[in-house]
Amino acid sequence: MTTTHPSPIRLTRDNAIAHYYQGLELAAATIRAERAERAGQGKGLQESFSPAFTLPPLTPELTAYFGTSGMSMQDLATHRGRRLLFLDLMGNPGTLTTKTFASLVMVARAVEHIRTTGERILILTPTSGNKGTALRDAVARAHAHGLVGADQLRIVTVVPRQSLTKLRESALSTDEDARRANPVALADVDSPAAVKDLASQAAALARQAGLEEGGWRLWYSLDLDNYRLADAARAFVEADAFPVEADGAPRLHAHAVSSAYGLLGYHLGHRTLTSQTVPGLPVPARHPGFFLIQQLATPDMVLSLLKGSPAHELLPPYALDPTTGLYHRGDDDGAFPAVTHDPHEQIDPTFYTRAPVTSAQVNELIGRHGGGGIVVSLHECLAFYPRLRRLLAPLGHELPADPRDLREWSLVKAVTGVHLAIERDLVPEHAEIVIHGSGLYTDRLLAPLPQAHTTAVSTAGDVSRLLLAAASA
Repeated sequence: MTTTHPSPIRLTRDNAIAHYYQGLELAAATIRAERAERAGQGKGLQESFSPAFTLPPLTPELTAYFGTSGMSMQDLATHRGRRLLFLDLMGNPGTLTTKTFASLVMVARAVEHIRTTGERILILTPTSGNKGTALRDAVARAHAHGLVGADQLRIVTVVPRQSLTKLRESALSTDEDARRANPVALADVDSPAAVKDLASQAAALARQAGLEEGGWRLWYSLDLDNYRLADAARAFVEADAFPVEADGAPRLHAHAVSSAYGLLGYHLGHRTLTSQTVPGLPVPARHPGFFLIQQLATPDMVLSLLKGSPAHELLPPYALDPTTGLYHRGDDDGAFPAVTHDPHEQIDPTFYTRAPVTSAQVNELIGRHGGGGIVVSLHECLAFYPRLRRLLAPLGHELPADPRDLREWSLVKAVTGVHLAIERDLVPEHAEIVIHGSGLYTDRLLAPLPQAHTTAVSTAGDVSRLLLAAASA
């Protein structure tokens, strides 16, 4: 039984980045030291150009720019003796996902580079949807708050055609000039993850064609550190609201993940709190465990954690029930769906990463601090959906009555996965579980980007030409 109790024990930070800026500066220093060590060991970094991991001075204009970085944390419910806490990361009405935090900090770093060097920056990002939406929102905010001119900072986004329904409208798409300077490339690719290679190849072609000779720096922004930095704030708000105590209940952080960047960012924040003095925040007594939630199309991190390999052949067997048309799991492994419409189903195209390089680090952290993982099916999410609507309504998150209206499923997957994990005893008795609310939107809450405002591409040459056109627009 789930007992709901939205509690007066609640903390809201309307501008979390500005509020925890000193802690983020310390986390940035850790990243700089790590990158210098890797460079000294001859371990090359993915990007040929990246703005320095140095945060600019926190001016009133920059503080206003960070104004959509709201975070809150509160009691949510108790389910079968486990206390559920809710970390709400969806405060930006322009994105309604946690990608806001990293994107705001990335663009702030770009602004500082432009201010100190006079060079212009063209961001290139492959994305399954949410990351691109958040970066475009951050670029538009930098323009609107006068941090940088529209002729100094631009962005090209490469999205698999399968993610068309994930794309959202923004200030960069409502104006024709802005669309030309900040295009969205809709890529015909065999698999969604192929947009990463497509964008990387396009970056090389654009540089060969002389893109950077006109004062532009091309930033291919696919680097884990870009996301770890801002997500360190998750540990700061937890320490502020519900600090981990030495004699407290076991605590797990549950997250619907593709590569678990957010949890690795939390880990950086935890390290910052335990190794340095962050003004106004206590030192956590323990490191919580991590609990991963994935879907059947991309269960690679859970498979790697529980089976030792991301190979999909390690998924349990499923047998079709001809009476119901549903597939039933053929063994008793509760970490995988009991029932599904399709053993290979994709609930949300945002979660598209296969065999992420982050698995080894996340596995090591779970091995050291505890945790686990679960894979959920659409059938299970739909079965839980009415309860979830009632659970989230007091928090101000109104799920649509018809789940077909959802365009972002990460929150639904996370809360469903946590409840199933509790009911299958995959988490300790009397545990506290922090659910990361990482995304929820519909077309009504966040207007979709019309396909007419995208450009069809199929080759790296197509994307390269789009980059050159954006630089000259």
